[in-house]
Amino acid sequence: MMIIKNGIVTDPANGIQKQATVIIQEGRINKITDDLNEADKITENNNGHHVIDASGCIVAPGLVDVHVHFRDPGFTYKEDIETGAKAALKGGYTSVVLMANTKPPVDNIDTLTYVIEKGKKTNLKVYTCATVTKGMAGKELTDMKALMAKGAVGFTDDGIPIMDAVLMEHAMEAVSALGVPISLHEENPALISNNGVNRGRASEHFGIGGSPREAEISLIERDLEIALRTGAVLNIQHISTKEGVALVRQAKQRAAEKGRNNIHAEATPHHFSLTEEAVLAYGTLAKMNPPLREEADRQAVIEGLRDGTIDLIATDHAPHSEEEKKRRITEAPSGIIGLETALPLGITNLVDAQQFPMDMLIDRMSTAPARMYNLPAGTLSEGAAADIVIFDAKAVQTVGGFASKSSNSPFTGQKLNGVVKYTIVDGTVVYQAES
Repeated sequence: MMIIKNGIVTDPANGIQKQATVIIQEGRINKITDDLNEADKITENNNGHHVIDASGCIVAPGLVDVHVHFRDPGFTYKEDIETGAKAALKGGYTSVVLMANTKPPVDNIDTLTYVIEKGKKTNLKVYTCATVTKGMAGKELTDMKALMAKGAVGFTDDGIPIMDAVLMEHAMEAVSALGVPISLHEENPALISNNGVNRGRASEHFGIGGSPREAEISLIERDLEIALRTGAVLNIQHISTKEGVALVRQAKQRAAEKGRNNIHAEATPHHFSLTEEAVLAYGTLAKMNPPLREEADRQAVIEGLRDGTIDLIATDHAPHSEEEKKRRITEAPSGIIGLETALPLGITNLVDAQQFPMDMLIDRMSTAPARMYNLPAGTLSEGAAADIVIFDAKAVQTVGGFASKSSNSPFTGQKLNGVVKYTIVDGTVVYQAES
């Protein structure tokens, strides 16, 4: 038995936010009680059971990240499933969904099985998507039914937009029949010259073409219409523009009128924390797809998170080597690591900035992502797996000392609020901060 006492239990799935004691038995939530006499009695008679004093801390469902790159197989010099898992656990995550753009991509049973089996050897609950198209070439659909039967929890060609609208319609019809999400990277390459930098002040600074907002807007608009027709569960990935947020808001309303809840969107911590000004300050460390945009876009993303237009906070954890990120702005790869900074960025830039309350942050980082992917996570319900994060929202950390194999982050050296003290998976402590 494990007993977690004196913490503020925050469980959006059950509307709980109160000081309480969490009792864990055989890896599952046995009971949550705010009866102090009962809690004291259980603690006094613990008979050697593991007692965690969570005074001053939040006790919440383990975080769930549905947009992660562990680079395994094929690019393990950047990250692998083992090091990625360590980074996730340090960040308070207990479940992740991997993207499929590995080498080879997860478009076949062998690669899918490799990823799933290697994930099982970690302390993290590792799920993965498979690709929408064979070889991520955007020409022919994978055997989605077979891949799902072998463990794929969704489908995505993340990193490469699917430009064939007819093929996209067929893909959404397929996932609609299977009842799993399709997650889409929405950037029209025909409109982009030198991706990773916003077309505007940032691209002008570097003297390059950059990525215009229209590249994202046009594909979001197209794919929302297809999802509304087919009823597919659609996740618009890493949304970056105010227009994109508005389009998702309108589509959600139209879906609701049909009695559906199939339109979803995610925002990254970097898109709600930074603007294109960061690219001027940090160069390639702030280069990403889609790029950081303007302050009005950042505020629109925050408002979308607040009103539920954007359901999910997902990191798009994208490790790259130091050598790669030291290349010229036009040659360095896009992306930053995010698993170890996501929660403190949410606390610092959303909760402490009074954008919205702590239970809403936990919902966007745990409950809602688990719900969209139908994962057994994101809740402290009695009988649920005891996947828990315990964190001190007031403690200050200086970003650095990453567990990830890579360190490509513009937040290194910054002071952020929020420190993960414990990460618990199936009732076992799998990460504990140094005291």
